Amino acid sequence: MAHSHDQNFKNLILDYPRQALEFFAEQEAVGLDQQVRITPIRQEQLKERLGDHFRELDVPLLVEWPDGRRETLLFVIEEETDPTRFSIRRLARYCLDLTELMKTDRVVPVVIFLRPGKRIPTQLKLGGDRHTYLSFRYLGCDLARLEAGDWLRSSNLVARLNLPNMHWLPEQKIDIYASAVRGLQEMEPDLDKQVKYLDFIDIYTALDDNEMREYQERYPQETNKMSGLRERWLSEGKEQGIAQGIEKGERSLLYRLLTRRFGPLDEPTEARLQKATAAELERWADNILEARTLEDVFTLH
Repeated sequence: MAHSHDQNFKNLILDYPRQALEFFAEQEAVGLDQQVRITPIRQEQLKERLGDHFRELDVPLLVEWPDGRRETLLFVIEEETDPTRFSIRRLARYCLDLTELMKTDRVVPVVIFLRPGKRIPTQLKLGGDRHTYLSFRYLGCDLARLEAGDWLRSSNLVARLNLPNMHWLPEQKIDIYASAVRGLQEMEPDLDKQVKYLDFIDIYTALDDNEMREYQERYPQETNKMSGLRERWLSEGKEQGIAQGIEKGERSLLYRLLTRRFGPLDEPTEARLQKATAAELERWADNILEARTLEDVFTLH
């Protein structure tokens, strides 16, 4: 399950980078106005340059001010489901690697703790009897210690989605779920993302059948929206799947016709077929009747 939690939070941060920084790294995000550009550093680039030290599920975000009034700032965000797995030394080493790679000393390490833990190291000091020669600390967001009641009406979508991961009393469970769902419905217009993060809320609230029935009785408006959302998404998904299936069938049929007419296809031709649009596949299939050579199939109109 650790991997899935990591991936859930990675998706959340990549989909909502600004809200994620404002929530998980509030102290440093104060100066991030609407003009800043926030971009994730490509995973391929990091893996190639950092080798064995690279952790695919860390999320480094580059914050830039297009007008140049401030230097670029690098946020390094990692999620730890189990606090006992957290290594401050590994995080420090990773940040140092990134500073060298990105040629900047402006780095903000952020750690999200999904579960509470004891004796989690908050800083690392290396030195002798007289001096400290290296001092390292990070911003910690201990979700289980945040009071959910303080965030029930937050305008930050990342905060609302994480209400189930905060501290609340058992009798508040359904209200917590409702507030998270309402925040998603009000702040996210994209259908696919609504479905995606409704699953996120479901996973971390984990309502049982009785609790879900009670939610549906107490919050009929939100329930109707949820039901309509899922039905619409399933309907659109089926239509998309049918269209994809037709296109796949056209591509397979064209491949067989070309092979029968002109013999085995070379790699460039196979690649061309794989990248072709539905319109191109249809046009090429029509051209086979008149084509004298393989090239004619792709050039005739």
